[in-house]
Parts: sequence; structure tokens; C-alpha cells
Amino acid sequence: MSTDLASATDPDVVLVGGGVMSATLASLLGVVAPEWSVTVFESAAEVAGESSDAWNNAGTGHAALCELNYTPAGPDGRVDTTKARAINEQFQVSRQFWSHLVRTGLTGSPKDFITPVPHVSFVTGEQGRTYMRNRHAALSAEPLFTGLEYTDDPAELASWVPLVMDGRDPQQVVAATRSVAGTDVNFGALTRLLLAQGEARGVQVHTHQRVTDLDRLPDGRWKVTVTDKRTGEDRTLRTRFVFVGAGGGALPLLQKAAIPEIRGFGGFPVSGKFLRTRSPELVTRHQAKVYGQAAVGAPPMSVPHLDLRLVDGEYSLLFGPYAGWSPKFLKAGSVFDLPLSVKPNNLGSMLGVGRTELALTKYLVTEVLASRSAKHRTLQAFVPLAEQGDWEMITAGQRVQVIKADPKTGRGVLQFGTELIVGSDGSIAGLLGASPGASTAVSAMLTLVERCFPDRVAARRAALEEAIPSYGRDLSRDPALLAAVREETTRTLELNG
Repeated sequence: MSTDLASATDPDVVLVGGGVMSATLASLLGVVAPEWSVTVFESAAEVAGESSDAWNNAGTGHAALCELNYTPAGPDGRVDTTKARAINEQFQVSRQFWSHLVRTGLTGSPKDFITPVPHVSFVTGEQGRTYMRNRHAALSAEPLFTGLEYTDDPAELASWVPLVMDGRDPQQVVAATRSVAGTDVNFGALTRLLLAQGEARGVQVHTHQRVTDLDRLPDGRWKVTVTDKRTGEDRTLRTRFVFVGAGGGALPLLQKAAIPEIRGFGGFPVSGKFLRTRSPELVTRHQAKVYGQAAVGAPPMSVPHLDLRLVDGEYSLLFGPYAGWSPKFLKAGSVFDLPLSVKPNNLGSMLGVGRTELALTKYLVTEVLASRSAKHRTLQAFVPLAEQGDWEMITAGQRVQVIKADPKTGRGVLQFGTELIVGSDGSIAGLLGASPGASTAVSAMLTLVERCFPDRVAARRAALEEAIPSYGRDLSRDPALLAAVREETTRTLELNG
């Protein structure tokens, strides 16, 4: 890893940001275009310091095993599994690609970045139990969710999640599902491993270097202006392709590139906070990730969850999220990020969201003004016997939610998810948004490669299928392939326990 920009030459590909998206794309380019030169620019002193950092996210390997917002119920009570199926399929693709990298020399043990952790969904009340029964029935019919367990027996739940059940009113109706196929992922460690493997095959990674401008040249290439954050010196490079994977910093750079595809897009920054405990007694008694339901009218980002984490060899528990607010688009960003992102072409979208997302506004105001005691009461609704002294508040990463114009109404809408922006000629792309983000990074970057480099995909299809055996196929409709993929990735990634 280099901090010296003088060693950088005009590469075939520039990746802006040293997070999991850029690291994943660098690895995929090693499959479809191994002869191309690739340069990564990261503004911080180390890669994976923003949203990819282990403490800046909950580490859930998002496979829709426990996240209830991916399985909405209709007015008739029927549960729609469409989104859950798609997200699980995407996570299977990630597992296959990570397994390929482990087989081909990703250094260290897979347990450095992924470990098995049961995923549990938990609800209370008669309405919640009815929903959970319907959800279990709907998901159990899907091959991707084979093995999903259901219970509404408090005694059995006490064996699954003792901290959640201890001290709970025995008359309260409870219900849950559990999948032992769940995982905890350290995306910071994964990012560093991916980029280290990239450097071994020639990828240039430069830290302390902020990309400050992108200009289209007459020959179709991009002029990339890079500022050394230690010296203030500027340098320009030219490249055939740019990927802006800078998390919250992606929107301003895509706006500077002035591509038509970014018109109308805005961003709404939300910071996340978690309560964390490293108490060995508490950690030992909670060996799962447990997701509940958001309060009525609250946004998906407010879903409470209690997560077992393994970071740098140490177990801990995280509970949250508690939302905060800052106009910064990155933790290390500027308070001017939000106001400077407002342009004539996205002003309507931004103002529209202000009118339509009153529930989000109310939620954020309530969260920001909540006292530490109020935050602890929220924890106690999930962990009844939790003691305030066992938990510390930590600030997680900044998330910039996507704002875009509704094609039907023209009004601005807030989108909870990710959005891939690709220039019409395929010479530039960027990723906006947040969860499930990192868990589905391989699928997102595969889509980018297909749209930007279709000739390379055609020429290297055999290599892609070797790296991702289900590439181009639907695992939910191919039980034999699904079983083979699960067996291989479980073994290679050491997920048997």
C-alpha cells in the first residue's frame, strides 16, 4: 500500500474509495480483465475506514434470514418473499466469490472475516405471532430458506435467546424464527484482505489521496484530479474507466462528473449509534443476531436488533440502531456536504422528500433528543434485565440514503437501499445508498461489470462461472446446484462451527 502519488501512472481503471465495493470490483476485474492496470485512491490513512469498518456497521451477512422489512405482509396477511429471495440469492453469490478467493490464495483464515452466527427474527403480540407464522410458512416453501425454524414457545425461545427472554412478562405473546445458516461478517477485514490480494497481482492502492474532481476529456477518457491530503499537492491522471465507490462521498463526485444519469439524485445523511457491551457473561448468553420489528410508522432504518459480533478476535454485543443526524456525508466529511450537494437538478427531489417523509423527520428528531435513559429503556424493551452500566454508546458510520424522483409522480422519494449509477457509454459508474450494501457487493459489482464491460464478460465467462458457479442461473429454481453451492461454500469458508 502506497501513500506516494508520484508512483501512480495513467491506469486503465481508477477506483475511488478504499471500501468493500472498490475492493470487490478490483477482485472481479482480476477475473474478467486480469491484464488491466487498476489504481485505488483512498482519502483516509487506511482503507476500510468508513462504512466498511467493523464498528461502523452491524456486520450482518444480509441474507433476509432475520430482517423482517424484507418480507412485508399485504392487507390480506400474505407475506411477499420476493425481496427476501433476491437478497438471499445475492448473498449466495457473495459467498461463492469469497470461497473462490479463499481457494485461490486469499491470505489468512476465512474466520478472519466471516463466522457462523444464528439469525433470529423476534416479535411480540398476537398480531406479530400471526405475521411470523405466515412469514415462516412462506419462506419455508423457498429452497433458499430450507431449515428455517419457528417457535412461539417461551421455553424454547429462552434456549435460543436467553437475554431477550430473561425478565420478560410470561403472559406476553412471543414468536420467532431461527436460521443456523446466518453469519457475522467483518467487512473491514474482508476489504483489507481483498485489496492485499489485489496488490499482490499489481493493483496500486494509494492512501491519503482524495479525488477532488472528474472531467471528461475529448478522447472519451476521464481526467482524475487527486489531492495529497498531507501536502495539499494536486496531480491529474487519465483513465478509461472510473468507479466512484466512496460511500457518502460518491454523490458529490458524480455530480462533479456532470453525467446526465446523476441528475435528480440527492442524498440524506443519517448517522448511526449503537450500544455495545463486551461483558463476557452477556456475550456468552447471547450467541445470535436477533432482529425485531420497527415501530408503526417508523422507517426501516429503525429496526431494533441485538447482534453478536466478532471483531479482531474479540466477541461483543451491539444493540441499536439509534439514529443521529449530521450534514456530513462521511464520518470524516464536512458540515457543508449536504448543502453543497443541493443542485438545481435535484432541488425538487430534495424538497419533495421534506414534504413526504414526515415520519422519518419525526423519528430523527425523537432519536436526536432522546436522553441516555430513554435509549436504555429502548434496550430494555428488547433485553428486559439490561443494566445501563454494562453498555457504552458508540457512533457508527454515516449513511447517505438515496433521494430520487419518482418516475410516475416526479416527486422526491427516499430510497432505503443501494442504487448503481452507470454512465451511458459505460466509462463511469458509482454506487449510492446503504443496506444491504456490503453483503450484496459481489452482485452489485457484477451488474456493473456486465453493463460497463459486456465484451470482457463474454470473453471471460468460463472464468466467471469458475469463480461463481451459479453465475447466470437462479439458485431458487435449481435445488441441486443450490445444495452443491451451500456445501462447498460452507466447507471453504469454515462455517460449520
